[in-house]
This record gives sequence, structure tokens and C-alpha cells, in this order.
Amino acid sequence: MSHTPLASPTGRLGVLMPGMGAVATTTMAGVMLARRGLGLPIGSLTQMGTMLLRRDAPAEVALRDAVPLAGLDQIAFGGWDLFPDDALASATNADVLSEKHLGLVAEELRAVKPMTAVFYPEYVRRLHGTHVKKAPSKAHMVAAVRDDVRRFLRDEGCDRAVAVWCGSTEVYREASAVHESVERFEDGLRHNSPEISNSQIYAWALVQEGVPIANGSPGLTLDFPAMYELARLRGVPLAGKDFKTGQTLMKTMIAPGLKARRLGLRGWYSTNILGNRDGEVLDDPDSFRTKEVSKLGVLESILPKDGHPELYGDVTHRVRIDYYPPRGDQKEGWDNVDLFGWLNYPMQMKINFLCRDSILAAPIVLDLALLLDLAHRAGMTGMQDWLGFYFKSPMAPAGTAAEHDLFVQQVRLHDALRRIAREAA
Repeated sequence: MSHTPLASPTGRLGVLMPGMGAVATTTMAGVMLARRGLGLPIGSLTQMGTMLLRRDAPAEVALRDAVPLAGLDQIAFGGWDLFPDDALASATNADVLSEKHLGLVAEELRAVKPMTAVFYPEYVRRLHGTHVKKAPSKAHMVAAVRDDVRRFLRDEGCDRAVAVWCGSTEVYREASAVHESVERFEDGLRHNSPEISNSQIYAWALVQEGVPIANGSPGLTLDFPAMYELARLRGVPLAGKDFKTGQTLMKTMIAPGLKARRLGLRGWYSTNILGNRDGEVLDDPDSFRTKEVSKLGVLESILPKDGHPELYGDVTHRVRIDYYPPRGDQKEGWDNVDLFGWLNYPMQMKINFLCRDSILAAPIVLDLALLLDLAHRAGMTGMQDWLGFYFKSPMAPAGTAAEHDLFVQQVRLHDALRRIAREAA
């Protein structure tokens, strides 16, 4: 971290989003409305959260007063997409926000036009893009994205940028030899390695350009040795992965409560229906596998078998996602929880969460953009595990377990912000 005082940021901050679908355009519209006083940024900790400047402080202060964050009026939006629709057309098609809300910021949204996307269809088989780049190799694709970033910063008059991946879930991949070092990854780009996905191409280009990035999907986008090595070399912070929005958010609230009261768990069955583009993509079993791995890791971390085998030693955990077009972005999650208490007597809990996927994700996108920019200006590089509060599959240093308890994650987030606040003092 920097040892010079951290000043309030000046100039414009570019917020770049690969994937200008429902989540990205809901974020854009919400920020445009909020900065004109036409809507509240509910759910955003950077805009509405509070914290103690010291753990023994007598009162909390607004988070945005504790650390020098960029203001909403400093943000300029950009992105890439498989389809040529501008942000207004994309938001209208997503059908998340009302015509009234979109109409209030229609001209601003219409001005945000997507750059052509990096798209190799084998990584997202249910989508068929028409607004895509052509290049002889993946190395050329990286160069094209780097050109996009430089052009955006120049045209929008931005001093710096951050990126948040808002694209679709890619098919399941594990790290391979090509991901082990910068040298191997660069060689893989030149030789069109099938192990290098669309999102990794974006991320590599962005980090090469010194742009911090957060991964909002469960794919293997950032969390592999070559990317960590490049981030250290370029002095760039990374965060991820997979936005914690609906059903998993509920699990990270409820499971810590069961643990706190030492109630036992026999099983947790979860099923979801959603009808947006993400639901369509997850209808592909290989893309669903990526999401399933992300969602299944939560309970095992919060309720460790080894710590309390009599309570959590034999838990059945199942997750299902069904694509149901009539529901659109209004996702619904059902949970059946089989728990037990005093003398092993069984009990049940039923949870029915009718949520709006993009409404829950938009404040996360905003917070991550502003907090990554803050981290970058504070001289923080590489994995930012203190941002795990926002993710289903939080990053963790090698050899350590990721923390999934929402309330522990909040403590870690505030502790990191207090350290930055002391630097800024």
C-alpha cells in the first residue's frame, strides 16, 4: 500500500463492462438516475453504507466520507457486447427497468454504444453473436481489446479506468499448463490455445493496460497463476468471483445463524428459475457446471465438517437452475432446509426468494468499480480478498480457505477500508 496520503480523486473514471446486457445496463441507468437525484442507489455500500473509523469509535460515519472514493458524476461508462444494441436498446430488451426510468436517462444510455466483442462460441454455446471481432489469433484479440481501452479513455477524456466482467457464464474449465505463467499464457495466446477463454482474453488485455478488474461470473477468468503474476507486474488489483445476489446471498446470511446457535444441518436443497440471458446460457450443462461449483462451495465453508462433525458431518447439498423464459430477470429461488436441534429432533425451513437478479447485481457492480479504483490509487495490487463480501466464490491466498460468512466478510471489508482511511488521513 502507498505511504503517501491518498487524495480525493480528480478527473473522469471509465467503468468498462464486457457484456452490456441486463446487469450492465441496469447499473448504468441506476447511476445516471442517482447522480441526477432521480433515484436512490439502494444496496450500494459505497453510496449508502456506514462504518466505524475505529472499532472503538463512538459512532459510524458514511463509508464514502471515510475513504476518498470517486463520485458518481465522475463516471463514464463503456463496454463490449455480442450484439450492436446501444445501452438504451439493450436495457429496453432486458425489461428490468420501467419505461419511466429509462425515459429519464434515455439520451445518456443511447450514447453508450458497445465495442465489438471477443467471442469464440465454444465457451458460451447458447449465444450467437453478430457484433464480434475478427482476428487471426488470440494474441491479436488481446491487442484489439487494448486498442479499445486506449481509444475509450481518449474519446471519453478519462484519466483511468476499472472493469467489471458482466458477461455470460462460460463453460466449466480448470486451470491448465497454459495458465501457470505469463510466458506460457502469452505463448498460448499466440497459438490459439483452446484453454484460453473469451473472458481471459479481456482480462489479460485490461490488466496489461493497467486496468483493475472484478469478475462477476463463476468462470476461470482471473484466478490462476499467470494472471496473478501479470497483475503484480502491472501493479493492478483483481477481485472475484461470481456476484453474490439471490439464493447464495440468503445462504451466507442464514448458515452463519445456524452455526452461531449450534443447530445441526442434514440437507439443503436449492432450485432456481430465471428467464434472462444468463438463464438461457445456464441451460447448457457445461455452463451450469461452472455455476454449480461456485454455488456449492458456500455451505461447506461456513459449516465445516471437521469442526463439528456431529452437526455438519453428513450434509446433502443440491443446487438446480432451470431456464424459464416467462420469468425474465425476475429470478425465483426455493430452498428446503432440513435442520435439527435439541436431542436431534428434526425441523425444516422453507425459503422462497422472489428477487430481481439485476437489481441485486447493479449495486455490486458500482461498489466494485469504486472500491477497485480506490485500491489501485492506494497502491494495492493482485488479489483483493477483502472484497469477498460481494462474491459467491471469493478469492483466497494459496493454502487458505475462502471465507463465505457474510458477516465475517463485512468485518474484513471494513478493516481494509479503515487501513486505507488511515493512509488517506
